[in-house]
Amino acid sequence: MLTGRYDEAFRYAHELHGNQKRKGGPIPYISHLMIVSALVLENGGTEDQAIAALPHDAAEDQGGAPTLEVVRDRFGDGVAEIVSDCTDSWPEEKQEWRPRKEAYLAKLPAKPQQSLLVSLADKTHNAEAILSDYRVLNDGVWERFNGGAVGTRWYYQSLANIFSQVMPGRLSDRLSRAVTAFSV
Repeated sequence: MLTGRYDEAFRYAHELHGNQKRKGGPIPYISHLMIVSALVLENGGTEDQAIAALPHDAAEDQGGAPTLEVVRDRFGDGVAEIVSDCTDSWPEEKQEWRPRKEAYLAKLPAKPQQSLLVSLADKTHNAEAILSDYRVLNDGVWERFNGGAVGTRWYYQSLANIFSQVMPGRLSDRLSRAVTAFSV
C-alpha cells in the first residue's frame, strides 16, 4: 500500500509542475506524472518507484542538480537515483537534441531495473500521447518536437527496441504498439 510519502511526493510534483501544460495542448502536465506513476504501480513497481515517477522530470525541467538534492532530502537516495537515471539532460550542460538522445539510449540498457520501469512508463505514456495526437493532427503533430517526424520516430523506435530487450512484457509491448502505429 502507498504511504504518506506518496502523498507528499504528489504535492511536491504539483508544486514543481502545477502551472505547466503538455506539449501542444491544454492538458495539465501533472496528468502525465500521474499516469506514469499509475503505470509503474500497475506493472509491479514499488512505492519508491511510484514516488520517483512523480518528479521524474524535476531535475531536467525544474532546476537541475539542486532540485535532485531536494528530491534526495525529501524522499531518499533510492528515489533520487531513479529520478537521476530518468534525466536525459541537466540544465547546466544541455546538449543539442540528437546527441542528448543518443547518449540516453546508449546508457539505457545498463540502468538498474527499478529505474528502467519508471523510464519505460514515461516513454510509454509519451508514445501513446503522441499517437493520440497523431490520429487527430496527422503529420502536424511533429511540429512540436525538436526531432521532427524523422528524429522523433527514430528515437521512439530505438526506445521500443531497447525496452523490448531489457524489460520484455506488457508495458514494453504497449510502447512498441504505439510507436509502430505512429511510424507508418
